[in-house]
Amino acid sequence: MCLLVVVGVLAVANERVDSQSFPPGFQFGAATSAYQIEGGWNASDKGESIWDRMVHSRPDFIDDRSNADVACDSYNLWEEDLRLVQEMGLDFYRFSISWPRLLPHGFSNKISEDGRRYYNAVIDGLRARGVAPVVTLYHWDLPQRLQDLGGWTNPLIVEWFADYARVAFTLFADRVSTWITINEPGSVCDGGYRGLLAPGVRDREIGALLCTKHVLLAHARAYRVYQEEFKAKYLGELSIANQESWYEPKTDQDMEITLLAREYSFGRYSHPIYSAAGGWPPALERYMADNSKKEGYPRSRLPAFTQDEIQLVKGSFDFYGLNHYTSRVVRAAAPGESLSRRAGVAAEELGAALETRPHWKTAASSWLKVNPEGLRNLLKLIKQQYGDVKILITENGYSDTGHQLDDHDRINYYKDYLEQVLLAVTEDAVRVVGYTAWSLLDNFEWTSGYTSRFGLYSVDFTSPMRPRAARASARYYTSVVRARALRVTRVADTHNATA
Repeated sequence: MCLLVVVGVLAVANERVDSQSFPPGFQFGAATSAYQIEGGWNASDKGESIWDRMVHSRPDFIDDRSNADVACDSYNLWEEDLRLVQEMGLDFYRFSISWPRLLPHGFSNKISEDGRRYYNAVIDGLRARGVAPVVTLYHWDLPQRLQDLGGWTNPLIVEWFADYARVAFTLFADRVSTWITINEPGSVCDGGYRGLLAPGVRDREIGALLCTKHVLLAHARAYRVYQEEFKAKYLGELSIANQESWYEPKTDQDMEITLLAREYSFGRYSHPIYSAAGGWPPALERYMADNSKKEGYPRSRLPAFTQDEIQLVKGSFDFYGLNHYTSRVVRAAAPGESLSRRAGVAAEELGAALETRPHWKTAASSWLKVNPEGLRNLLKLIKQQYGDVKILITENGYSDTGHQLDDHDRINYYKDYLEQVLLAVTEDAVRVVGYTAWSLLDNFEWTSGYTSRFGLYSVDFTSPMRPRAARASARYYTSVVRARALRVTRVADTHNATA
């Protein structure tokens, strides 16, 4: 059977065709986030977010000095986006609510009628098209007013987030059955408090770790609000979405530092929720206590959980939400070795050097190294650590420069990673229930601005109309979704894109 994407579009090298079916009930979707696509940054009574403040006050923070004031203009063109979602035959569309669009002042005492109208329209529009809405409550756009009060380092944000979640559940839970509380808490804390993402605070030693505890507590409080006040009526499911790279040791001697790097980079955000014991990963807790003592601190920089907090967070999930893009090779840094601040949190905190294999292709985003087997390994590790948990892959995708519609490299990325998902399901008995492509559209890619593109559909950001155009990968992914099977036709590799 010939792929839609191949006909008249792609030159096929060493063509091989196979068909591998996904299990019954497996769901396919695509994702976006509010700040990256909506635009309308000051429309109606919308409040300012930390990203609005960042791009306007520090334009040099963004590679091309751009912003998301208009972005894809999905605030006005949402019906066009939903038309694309429907044409692809997706089972679900994952999008996020802008906290300051719904609650202009960050607090639940004032709900924006315009924000309510907008998200009602998107949710109702999806359901009318037979597509399930998967809604993320927080995808990095914290109301600036809350940041001015300490943001994620202020323990009161736990209740502020719970209040916001309650508003969203009250307004939309009758039509939304799947929720993500917080997207990539590691990016929120380790990026936001290492000066790499908004709010651009550089306080890894204390700020990032306070943030870590508070995002976990905020997630858990939102989960309990739903469980206690909405679950019986609406029977929905909630989780958090963790961004996890696959870490493998460079040599056998690097296994210990690799295990610790895994715990620091993503176990810190998973173990408290998914493990049977709860709390921080024990090896990490010991390391942080010992290291903090050596640094002269009177107590561990990793803030302790109380027993009540451990119980609050433990088990606050209905599935495991996984964002995955790339892999790293871990080795212990040599004494005195200089490690880049952009090398990752494990590099700075643990003295773990993170490298890549020479044969891993580099995407337009310099951090994205292609290693499909890493996803299968990670899925197996989740099952090994946390049992037969249901896993929803909430993001996976590939960036290029967006200069062409015949995006062969992106097709190969999706094909190879989906093949590893199938192997994890069929050979490793991992309970993966769905897959989400990032992203439906080219969008504002945070500090990269518009220099890297992840979209299945290109967006012409030079035109006021922001026209969308299907890439070859959109047609390929559509063929997989409609067939409920992986059509394996590997296309000719193009040159290795670099940032």
